[in-house]
Amino acid sequence: MHSARYLSAAVPLRLASAGTAAALPVLAVQEVHSIAVGGGLVAASLAPSVLAAPIAGVLLDRSRHPGRLMVLSGVVTAVAFALAAFLGQIPTPVVVLVLIVAGAVTPFFMGGMSSFVTDAVPGPAERAFGADALAYNIGSVAGPAIAAAAITLGSGRISMFVLAAIAAVGTIACLLLKLPPHPEHSDRPSILREIARGSRFIVTHRPLAAVTASGTLNQLGQGALPIAAIGVAMATTQHESDAAWIVTSFAIGALLGSLAVTVRPIRRIPAAVVMAAAAVVTGLLTIAAALVPGLPGAIVLIGLSGIATGPGVAAMLLLRTRHSPRPLRSQVFTVAAGLRATAAAVGAGLAGLLPGGTAGTLLALIGVTWIASAVILAAYPRHPAPVDDSTTSATRPGK
Repeated sequence: MHSARYLSAAVPLRLASAGTAAALPVLAVQEVHSIAVGGGLVAASLAPSVLAAPIAGVLLDRSRHPGRLMVLSGVVTAVAFALAAFLGQIPTPVVVLVLIVAGAVTPFFMGGMSSFVTDAVPGPAERAFGADALAYNIGSVAGPAIAAAAITLGSGRISMFVLAAIAAVGTIACLLLKLPPHPEHSDRPSILREIARGSRFIVTHRPLAAVTASGTLNQLGQGALPIAAIGVAMATTQHESDAAWIVTSFAIGALLGSLAVTVRPIRRIPAAVVMAAAAVVTGLLTIAAALVPGLPGAIVLIGLSGIATGPGVAAMLLLRTRHSPRPLRSQVFTVAAGLRATAAAVGAGLAGLLPGGTAGTLLALIGVTWIASAVILAAYPRHPAPVDDSTTSATRPGK
């Protein structure tokens, strides 16, 4: 199976999901004249994924036909986005409810799909995870851009219809993915026990714990970046809209970095070293952006920092696979993705609490956070033992 087939499913679904962050607030302002409702709609679409991630992971790990679950999640997402477009014509609580349902199925095509990428993309695992990182970054760049274009040419309602159609395209592409099931456990515990087993393994298996903690911490900084960008824009040009240039430069840089490792995978350097080095480079460039006066310098340096994240994300995904038993793999991926999303939200919230005039300090703190995430990887063993896919190994702590 070619990477293009995987990307044709992963990109539209992730793109549509990312686009709602731009479309829903505008939809709320246009249809019910409330910014607060817009924020609530975005929260409704994002928050459930954190709670649903472990359950989604267990269902994917147990399913004999995981592709069907991804198709179902795509259908739910497309229908929910289309219904949300009728905000103002149907009660707001109904829209909130359908977005909560959509958020609950998001883990299936985010972290869940990533757990099957080596089965879907032939060749070296490094290339497979480069393609997966590329899918995330295309979605993060193109989703808001397409939503904004649809808003400009039409309206927030039109934008949601467009995103629903894009999600439907990804759903159709999922039908072409022939994903093999993960091996079953020798026993069949309840879902709650299975969640506890997976959570315990993530925490107690040292290599995976280090990778998960590092990947979570760096999202604390990345989530704060849009807030810092607004501060930089106000301090340099007095136009908050110029913050979009900083955020976009980071996203484009990440896209280019992911594309590079997809075309030329990094194989001679250990993945943990790549992940740590990428975090250090990102952190140093972010700190440099805090010290350089003027908006253009910040745009360039933040863009370069984004390039470094491409190899880092690909390495992180590869390490997750190497250190997760196949019977628990989807749960590992969905939980880790949920932790990263939560950390990004916390980072944005904390950044918003800082007083005005601290944009440079905030950028520097973001850089320090990236470097700290690299330091965490010092706990990664130099020669980690391979993970046994058997049930007993999956539950044995500290291996």
